[in-house]
Amino acid sequence: MINIGIVGATGYTGIELLRLLAQRKDVRLSVVTSRELVGTSVAAYFPNLRGRTDLEFSLPENNQLKQCDVVFFATPHAVAMYSIPPLLDAGVKVIDLSADFRIQDVTLWEQWYNTKHACPELIPHAVYGLPEVNREQIKTAELIAVPGCYPTAIQLGFLPLLESDLVDSRRLIADAKSGVSGAGRKAAEDYLLCEATESMKAYSVTAHRHQPEICQGLDRAAGTQIGLTFIPHLAPMVRGILATLYAPVKNEGNVTQEQLQSIFEDRYSNEPFVEVLPVGEFPATRNVKGSNRCEISVTYRDETDTVVVLSAEDNLVKGASGQAIQNMNVMFGLEETAGLEGIALLP
Repeated sequence: MINIGIVGATGYTGIELLRLLAQRKDVRLSVVTSRELVGTSVAAYFPNLRGRTDLEFSLPENNQLKQCDVVFFATPHAVAMYSIPPLLDAGVKVIDLSADFRIQDVTLWEQWYNTKHACPELIPHAVYGLPEVNREQIKTAELIAVPGCYPTAIQLGFLPLLESDLVDSRRLIADAKSGVSGAGRKAAEDYLLCEATESMKAYSVTAHRHQPEICQGLDRAAGTQIGLTFIPHLAPMVRGILATLYAPVKNEGNVTQEQLQSIFEDRYSNEPFVEVLPVGEFPATRNVKGSNRCEISVTYRDETDTVVVLSAEDNLVKGASGQAIQNMNVMFGLEETAGLEGIALLP
């Protein structure tokens, strides 16, 4: 039995961790923390967990957390880094859903997150938790940096093209839309129902802090520094990410639809949570809502020699908490799909 702690359990990623873990028989929720709700019953605050846990929220104290086998940090960026070192020293595995350990270049991280890193010495030891790329490293990892939601969808879409050296990696475009839950569970005017519904808008057009994370992964796949134009959009829905990705072909007229389809199908043939759709079928966020699946389609536009990839995921599951649990399964030698076989919610 694996004893689990969750720090920051009242945000959307924390709630999703609770939903996915509370129903499992092979793990035990041991510590669930919230500074604001200390002493409050978890099931009373989240009625969907009635009968699933009798825990109360507690303070994130290291003595309690050190008794766990693994601790998930579902905290805002630049919070987990202060608490993780003593847990690692105590032999506790850590899975961090924030951005604190995603970017390997400390100076670059400090620039984008506008703060001094509390434990830069741990960054080289953190494994980037994209199982489709780093599964072997995840198996022996002590500290996992769970990828961001946009980076997951965008990297999974571009990876086969860059690994096959088929496209001009200096001219990649990612046009991505996210549901409002991607902004977190906070009171902010832009994310109120009356503000976000029946409207769509771009944001962070000149710079988004997921950009260096995405480029880091794509640089490795390409073996060179890539060029990426990434524009995120806020969509009037609760969950989901749909990324439309554009890549110009390197050698004009030297690619076919059949070749691209084969490349993508071969790349993800053994990946339980990536589905490459048949030619002529396209992803939709409703098809992956509540599931840990990422749907991908690839299309060749011969009139412009451009490859168009569509990638859809639930930003709270494959884009966050589901992927975190997928990492835990791999770390502890469990079936990778354990607890994540749920079918998408329709409608």
